[in-house]
Amino acid sequence: MTAPRARQEGRLRRLAGDLLSLFQGLGLTFGYFISPARVITQQYPENKASLRMTPRFRGRLVMPKDEAGNHRCTACGLCEKACPNGSISVLSEKDSAGRKVLGRYLYRLSQCALCNLCVEACPFGAIAMGQAFELAVYDREQLTLVLNQKEETTTNV
Repeated sequence: MTAPRARQEGRLRRLAGDLLSLFQGLGLTFGYFISPARVITQQYPENKASLRMTPRFRGRLVMPKDEAGNHRCTACGLCEKACPNGSISVLSEKDSAGRKVLGRYLYRLSQCALCNLCVEACPFGAIAMGQAFELAVYDREQLTLVLNQKEETTTNV
């Protein structure tokens, strides 16, 4: 006789837990209803000019510049090796002293999984995940970028 009673108590506990979960969710929803300033939802595209993503957001890859306007990339190729799907190509050149320097840094956004492994592999902090989130284009060729251009805008290959 204890087995049916134990089953019934188990069902009652599960029902009580389900009801507690339901009321917690309803409480959160009602809290947002009475104080709408706490709502995190962004009104996109109306707030497009002021919209900023969270610091941990993974957008398209960028190469930050230092104070002198130079990139920190040394063409070591660690980011290229860390990329799981080959979306990065580091094309190095030799300078006048015979040292290896960065020629072109090719980034294929169409292949990128935005996994951040390349950023973690870079010992110099030469690349970072950007804040750009509108990445749709009409031509696939516009998704292959040269990141180390001297001008401010990134050019396509």
